[in-house]
Amino acid sequence: MDDLGSQEISVLKIIRDNPFAGQQEIAAALGLARSTVAAHVSQLVQKGYVLGRGYLLPEPKRAVLIGGAVFDRKYRAREPVVMETSNPVDSTRSFGGVARNVAENLALLGTPTSFVSLVGEDETGASILAHLRERGVDVSQVVTTRERQTAEYAAILDPKGDLVMGIADMGIFDLLRPDHIDRAWAHLASASLVFADCNLPADTLAYLVSRRQGARFQLAVDAVSTHKVGRLPEDLTGIDLLFMNIDEANSRLGRSGHTSLDDAADAALRLAGQGAGNVVVTMGARGMAVAAESNVRTFAAVAANAIDMTGAGDAMIAGALHGLLAEQDVYEAARLGSLLGALTTETSASVHPELSQHFLQAHAHRLAHQEG
Repeated sequence: MDDLGSQEISVLKIIRDNPFAGQQEIAAALGLARSTVAAHVSQLVQKGYVLGRGYLLPEPKRAVLIGGAVFDRKYRAREPVVMETSNPVDSTRSFGGVARNVAENLALLGTPTSFVSLVGEDETGASILAHLRERGVDVSQVVTTRERQTAEYAAILDPKGDLVMGIADMGIFDLLRPDHIDRAWAHLASASLVFADCNLPADTLAYLVSRRQGARFQLAVDAVSTHKVGRLPEDLTGIDLLFMNIDEANSRLGRSGHTSLDDAADAALRLAGQGAGNVVVTMGARGMAVAAESNVRTFAAVAANAIDMTGAGDAMIAGALHGLLAEQDVYEAARLGSLLGALTTETSASVHPELSQHFLQAHAHRLAHQEG
């Protein structure tokens, strides 16, 4: 509590002892004016020590995820795709979106999790929220709008499962403005960790990075795609942990090179040089590089019998965040993320249906001999 003054500490102690104490009661106990107590309470809310009305105290080690909630459709061709005509396919439908997937993974691992996003006032949006509630995710900060429909993504795959074409309707996220950050600030400020994906508009992402200065939570960000990586601010200072794949990193840095883990290590160090505290650059089946405090280490990918890569990157992020919340260093946390990513490729679901803390621990032996 180094960021609190002596009077703020005294006010917080009374609130912790009696969350139902009124401001006048606190003022009388401390010999302060009620207006002074009100100002201190406001600062305690802004700094995340209380959640506002009712003086609710935040849960320990809580995560807040901000970004995309998407309905995914996949169409896998039974035969080689022929353009400009009808092709027989097998179809699947699932819930997606980077932040949404990360939120579900974290909740299944036992982390108290809140989600901040926008969905349309439609059946699809209602289904996404109902599913997250069933998983134990707090969706009280998700806004429902009539302006746009819930985001959707459709992928056409060849018989091997490789992407032929992807189409996305993500216009609803253009409505995620800085005032949504303000609206949910008490939830963010009281969290241990906040994660945002680059489905947020550039000015909203910049506002989040700027406002978190002085806040107690760690901020993690994922680039999402080579197109959306451009939404990141030029100065990455304020981002404690940045996730990118090698293509996104190359796009950001204006460089080439994607054949070895040395390329990922170089990219990670360059991104750290732009202000990011820690950086994870992934290369799929080749592995990843992790940069922290001007040091970089590379790790081979965890061996897996892959069925479907969908959701693997999001699972990797969730595993890494889970490790950080368990007070692992960034290298060990990233390794845990790579394990969860590998496990997710072994199922056709975007989030592993058997996921739990026990399930993850039961497969921890697969991390042996991973360092590159």
